[in-house]
Amino acid sequence: MTSRTSRTIFFGMAGLLSALLIACVATQLGSNTWMLLTDRSNTLPTESSIFSFEPYVINQGSSNYWLYGKDGRNYYHFVHRDDAAYVYLPIDNACPGFQRNDIRTWCNVRIGQHR
Repeated sequence: MTSRTSRTIFFGMAGLLSALLIACVATQLGSNTWMLLTDRSNTLPTESSIFSFEPYVINQGSSNYWLYGKDGRNYYHFVHRDDAAYVYLPIDNACPGFQRNDIRTWCNVRIGQHR
């Protein structure tokens, strides 16, 4: 291999690794990937993305699955039911007394992914 070819490969790999690092730091990619790899009970909402889903309340028990999360469009709550893994609600909802950390204040929730 010539030095020019090896330099091209080196800089190509460095560029690829830099892009991956930037994607992990600038988005939720790194933390969501880690969450999915370390706990089998975790799932990402179908309506969201590995780049934008942000869990903001995590179960403090023996499993570290998310309880509440959000992205640019919706709030999500993990429900542990046989018929659905989670429910969701648009961020621009009109629920009276809405609190994002309290499912009892959510109105007109939509059923997420079926188990």
